[in-house]
Amino acid sequence: MLDWNKLLSPKRLGLEDEETRAQDIRSQFQRDYDRIIFSSPFRRLQNKTQVFPLPGSIFVHNRLTHSLEVASVGRSLGNMIASGLADRKIDIAPHLLDSIGTIVSSACLAHDLGNPPFGHSGEKAISRYFEEIDSNNISSLLTQDQLLDLTNFEGNANTLRLLTHHFTGRRKGGFALTYATIGTLLKYPCSSKDIKMGKTPYHKYGVFQSEIPVLQTVAKELGLIQYEKSDTVFGRHPLVFLMEAADDICYQIVDLEDAHRLGIISTKDAKDLMMAFFDPQIDKAALNDLENALNDISDENEQMVILRSRTINKLITDCANVFWENYDDIMNCRFFHSLADSMHGTPKKALLTLSSLATEKIYNAREVIEIQIAGHRILSELLQEFVTATLRKGETLYTSQLLRLLPSQLITDEKDIYSQIFSVVDFISGMTDVYSLEMYRKIKGISFSVIR
Repeated sequence: MLDWNKLLSPKRLGLEDEETRAQDIRSQFQRDYDRIIFSSPFRRLQNKTQVFPLPGSIFVHNRLTHSLEVASVGRSLGNMIASGLADRKIDIAPHLLDSIGTIVSSACLAHDLGNPPFGHSGEKAISRYFEEIDSNNISSLLTQDQLLDLTNFEGNANTLRLLTHHFTGRRKGGFALTYATIGTLLKYPCSSKDIKMGKTPYHKYGVFQSEIPVLQTVAKELGLIQYEKSDTVFGRHPLVFLMEAADDICYQIVDLEDAHRLGIISTKDAKDLMMAFFDPQIDKAALNDLENALNDISDENEQMVILRSRTINKLITDCANVFWENYDDIMNCRFFHSLADSMHGTPKKALLTLSSLATEKIYNAREVIEIQIAGHRILSELLQEFVTATLRKGETLYTSQLLRLLPSQLITDEKDIYSQIFSVVDFISGMTDVYSLEMYRKIKGISFSVIR
């Protein structure tokens, strides 16, 4: 069984010998939060698509606002679970127990840092390039395990790489986050090879081949349980379920709110979808209170704000209840479902209805499809140019000049092709939507005015 006192380790990756300064006002976990929120990759999220194209006159969520909202929900979930652990008199050091909300919030803040431009279609565009478009015969230059990281590119694994990789000129341990925060970020603690071989209970992977040593080090420090004695597949950290639930809650409800703002979903349908999460009998008091609040205002947008707030608050409670229902299995790494998917009754039915409608009307909306198509074209062209330049380094003036565009921390002295190609992937996946379009136009010689 997992040990909370090990799971909440304040040690830092790469700085294990650093002693906590007693005079610090901030805890180690608060320092994690601050490191993430003040970082360049976090700021770049403001120009990365969440679902809908970045705004014109109507402001919808981007990766930055989404991450901030997920962090808020995650903090509430973490505090709720911490309170429950205290009530159950679980043996946890008080200063660690009080930090659970901050740990979850920090992980939520960082959970999308590895996502490339153009939303989830960016992941597919990178995978498609290496699987279908690449003309450099890279498959003959890499091992099958290395190739899987590229042909099935995963934003979760890229987040771990971004936060922990020792980039050129940077300190060891990457962001040097605490082991507890890194563990809470490990949504899928296994490699692409494990998925391919069917040796994991997860449907995605969260660790590139280059970060397997990091996974093993973190798992050992936190006491994560090996899955079927594998040295690359581990059971989840319990707080992962809270980070994942916060993300699920926000993208389901907030995507609906954005669709309403854009006129894709009517006000009536949006209200009905949110009200459906409340059971007429079990949640009778909450429904009466909600209806009274809605009757006091006439502005539709303000009504949607109240509905969104109350619905999210209810889902936080519902997900916390699922956590406690499955607590023993979670602590013994026998639970492999998300908390949101494991809800039952009225909330479960409402979530399925919302997911079905989102697939039909939101994720297949014309605006979304257009940005996906653009992302495939732009990222494929950029990858072709920079990967070719990397493999033909120094052959021509053009390839030499192109590689000078890579930031210094991404220029590697490693001789193996995997590391060199991943330097290109690091560069392109870290781009914002706007910057990738600018770079594409410059390389292709397409004239343009300043893009806003």
